[in-house]
Amino acid sequence: MAAKARQAERERALAKAAASAPKLAEQQQARRAVSEAREARAAQRKIEKQEAAARLAREQEAQQATRAAALKAEQEARERAQAENAAREEALKARQKADRDARYAARKARKK
Repeated sequence: MAAKARQAERERALAKAAASAPKLAEQQQARRAVSEAREARAAQRKIEKQEAAARLAREQEAQQATRAAALKAEQEARERAQAENAAREEALKARQKADRDARYAARKARKK
């Protein structure tokens, strides 16, 4: 008697499984589609993140090049200004020496 009850229970379970098999397949297919969509979105986000990082690196490199060019131009301007100042000082010293020599020569000429 117990064997017949078990057999009947198995048959009911099989009937139930056969009836829900199409639903189960549909659910599995829906889960698979959702999972694939999630993976596709994750891959897209990863690509976007890499592109953003590359764009940021290019921008930083351009800024660094601009900064380096500005520093170089500033250094060259500073060196030009120093050279001009040095030339001006040399001219001033030469003029002062010429004036001093002229005064000395005039004094010497008066003493004779």
